[in-house]
This record gives sequence, C-alpha cells and structure tokens, in this order.
Amino acid sequence: MSGHSKWHSIKHKKGEADAKRGKIFTRHANLITIAAQKGGDPASNATLRLAIDNAKIENVPNANIERAIKRGTGELKEENVLENIIYEGRGPSGIAVIVESLTNNKNRTFTNIRTIFNKKGGGIGGSGSVAWMFQRRGVIRVKISDSKKEDIELSAIDAGAEDIKGEGDVIEIYTAPTMLHEVNENLKKHGINIESAELLLIPRESVKIENKEEARKVLDFMDALEEDEDVTNVSSNFDVSEELMEQLTD
Repeated sequence: MSGHSKWHSIKHKKGEADAKRGKIFTRHANLITIAAQKGGDPASNATLRLAIDNAKIENVPNANIERAIKRGTGELKEENVLENIIYEGRGPSGIAVIVESLTNNKNRTFTNIRTIFNKKGGGIGGSGSVAWMFQRRGVIRVKISDSKKEDIELSAIDAGAEDIKGEGDVIEIYTAPTMLHEVNENLKKHGINIESAELLLIPRESVKIENKEEARKVLDFMDALEEDEDVTNVSSNFDVSEELMEQLTD
C-alpha cells in the first residue's frame, strides 16, 4: 500500500480506548504553537487555522488554544524558547521512523527518544538517513456512509485532491502540501464533515509486517514514542494487515 500512512490510520482506529486526554491536548497545543511561529492570525496563516480546527474537533479548550498561539508568537515572555526538532532512525523489523518534537530542552528530548529507540529494538540515525523515504502531503480524513462515498470522492477530486484511499468507513484524501487548506475548505462548502486535516509525512514505499510478534513489537515501539511529552508526531513506513491487527486486539 505505497504512499499510505498505516500508523496514522491505526492511531485513529485505536481512538479513545487508548487516548490520554492530557496528551491529546498537549499535542494539539504544540502543533498550534509551531504553526503560530509563522504568524498568530488564523485568517492569514492557513496552517494555524487547520491546527486550531483539529484541536477543536478533539475538544481542546479555547483557553489552551489561545495560550498556545501566544506561546508561538512569543507573547508569553515567561515561557522557555521552544524548538521544533526532527529525529530519524530505524525501529524493530528495520522500519523507517521520523519523530517530530517540540521541546525547550534538546538534551532531555534526545536522551528520551534515543532510549526508546535502543530499548525497543531500533536506533537513531543521522539527518537525512530515512527522510528520503517519505514525502510531505496533506491528508484529510472523512467518515462516510456507503451512500455518500461516491459523492465525497467526486467532491474531493473536484476540490483538487491528488489521491483518495478508502478503508472501512473512512476515506483519506491526499493533497499537495500547498493545497491542503483549499481542498479542506472546498469539502466543507459541500457539506462534508471533516474528521481531521493535517500535513503528514507519508512513506513512498511500505514494509509489510506479517508476523504477529514483530507487529506487536512495532506497535509497542510506536506507542512508546507517541507517549513522550515532547513528541508531536511519529511517521513510519510499516504496513500491518487488518487481519493481523484484529489478532493483536483480541
């Protein structure tokens, strides 16, 4: 399933069963802070507008959103300076992994991330070691009913989508990074309910994991990275089948 973010889909499917509300709020606040570094006005900063929309979908309080914006623009002088740092490496079964973080202490974050890699059967690589295996794309998730699937797909194509992938009751619509906001707004105008709209790193090719124990190690590794307080997003190129996922959740 080349070009598909399997981990992105799995995270959404696990949903609230594994969700930690505090971590969800922190992640959205961090993403808003990153976006606000390029301007604190959502009307002129499409990335910030999308980050705010996604936070509201997850019921992040307005006070948290406003504070995150001020942190990004530098209005909160008491806050430590935050840096957006990306780590690359290999995980269990040789999967490629990119970890995006927002931190006020690079040494702490690097130590924590490296420890997770080492303990879970992987290792951190240098800059560019796996980045070439991914491409930045806009990804819009829409929950559907069978009766609306074709209409949504046609609306997405008309709106400027590059690719559409369906899985269960969800359609993932892929766009060029610069077209994410435009496609998202066009879909809203068609009355389509957006679950999320994000800029993500999508693998060019996937590594298929077919062994149950290997799959368990990969998911445990990914969960450990996601749980770190400084991590905002984790991307990987593994692919686990629906059948194997069902075995793991039984």
